[in-house]
Amino acid sequence: MIISQLICLLGFVIRLSNAANATFTNPILPGFNPDPSCIFVKEWDNTFFCTTSSFLTFPSIPLYASKDLVHWKHASYAISRGDQLPELYRNSELQTEGTWASTLRYRDGKFYLITSYVSWHDGWGPIILLLTTTDPYDDASWSGPIRFENPEKEIDPDLFWDDDGQVYMSVARGIFIHRVDISTGKILETFTVWNGTGDRNPEGPHIYNKDGYYYLSIGEGGTETNHSAVISRSTTISGPYEGYESNPVLTAKNTDAFFQTVGHTDYFQDATGNWWCVALATRSGPAWEIYPMGRETVLSPMTWDEGGWPIIDPIQGTMSGPLPPANTDLPGDGFWAHGGDEEDFRPGTQIPRQFLFWRPPKESLFKVSPAGHPNSLQVLPSRANLTADSQFEPLEDGMGFISRKQSSSVFQFTVDLEFDPKDADEEAGATVFLTQYQHIDVTVVNTRSCSTGELEQKFRFRPEALGKPGVKVPAARTITVPQAWAGKRMRFTITLDESQTYHFTVAPADKPDEELWMGSASTDIVSGGSGPFHGTLLGVFATSNGGTGKTAAYFSRWRYHPLKQEVESGVFLPIKE
Repeated sequence: MIISQLICLLGFVIRLSNAANATFTNPILPGFNPDPSCIFVKEWDNTFFCTTSSFLTFPSIPLYASKDLVHWKHASYAISRGDQLPELYRNSELQTEGTWASTLRYRDGKFYLITSYVSWHDGWGPIILLLTTTDPYDDASWSGPIRFENPEKEIDPDLFWDDDGQVYMSVARGIFIHRVDISTGKILETFTVWNGTGDRNPEGPHIYNKDGYYYLSIGEGGTETNHSAVISRSTTISGPYEGYESNPVLTAKNTDAFFQTVGHTDYFQDATGNWWCVALATRSGPAWEIYPMGRETVLSPMTWDEGGWPIIDPIQGTMSGPLPPANTDLPGDGFWAHGGDEEDFRPGTQIPRQFLFWRPPKESLFKVSPAGHPNSLQVLPSRANLTADSQFEPLEDGMGFISRKQSSSVFQFTVDLEFDPKDADEEAGATVFLTQYQHIDVTVVNTRSCSTGELEQKFRFRPEALGKPGVKVPAARTITVPQAWAGKRMRFTITLDESQTYHFTVAPADKPDEELWMGSASTDIVSGGSGPFHGTLLGVFATSNGGTGKTAAYFSRWRYHPLKQEVESGVFLPIKE
């Protein structure tokens, strides 16, 4: 271990001395962007492409593009229609279901993305899916998916083409390599090759053919603070594979590093032959308690000498490497991964590309600039609220919830609401959402007075922490909507400060200085628990809470301003949009 660390440190020092190097900050894909797989495609104007996991968010499986490894723009979603994967409509108490780790590859003019849909609906039985496109900037161009055989019921599929044209799919846990028919998903031959160094959960395999060897890179140790990346190699695809004596090649375990849970790597070269590593990491420090954005994508330079083993610089918030020249000239109408929002829902526009649902939406619940309410997003109330219930049917009921990823350590999120509820228990407002069992809401709700029986509108602050028993949760709080505010648009504001505390206020939209403080809550409420693989979403919702209400909520002037990123414990850098 000491020799391995010295080698990594030497590589880092050499890079720092290279005058051509430039600094960059991690994460490169901030917020809920775990399990990265990245490639460089010369034929597409020397562009890098990365994909990350989605779980139950929808559209699913984002593809990002970059020219310089620093500025990343959303290109497309591999799954943008519910009928591509109807299983996503399933209701389950387990919030970790959905689309897990993918592998992205390019060959002969076509992008290939192989992934797994994971569910415990009928017992453990992941479905392996292959999607392809010839235009990475067009959602509609993604074909499929083709459903692959999966006899081991495994996850984290990888695709590899050998020099003879044969195609291989490797899968986790206890690594299997299958020779496959890529046109049908049929398995033609199977090899059991390597279980890693003996740690638990060997997963996330990727195969690379280099210098006469087949290198097999995997993650192990679980995706918590024991996570690490290890590697082996063989002179034949079927093995035997010999592990690197200085494994792991990348980890943060047993360190006090701010970036923890480091692993699930993928390796690629740039236009000049430099090697790069992407991995997932959590900005939590070794305590692993506060990490509301969950697992994010980080980048590190690496060396991989001929006939040797990869040497990867340890993950830090600020790093140096031989970056391509700065370049933001990318096509498409996507959003920037580090960017904010200024959405006014103008007539004739669509739901913004960065907006996400929890499972495929019931589309009739959402409309941009409906008649009589221009420059607003109409959200009709769903029967179920954010926590839902055992009778919740995602396809039929839908969830009146729409969101975007929290992508910065310090931010301000504001949205205006026009809402005049008529029936009891109608509710609409804003939320910080990790899962159905962990969210923090500030809303307008129609309640019945205990003394008079009359309906009255209340502002309500309410944290939900069913998914994390034992966490300290502030008490719910209600305030009667002031009479002078009745009938006015309300402005909801959520801020996150450097102490990692969310603050919630409400105010008349035309007098935002007259705000009422509704409550504050620590980010540990939305860290881990029922969403250990997830990151927080910032959004709005409307619900009848199981009642008969049909009153629409109209949201407008949606603003998300990312202000600072924490790059080391207690070190915050301003974000330049």
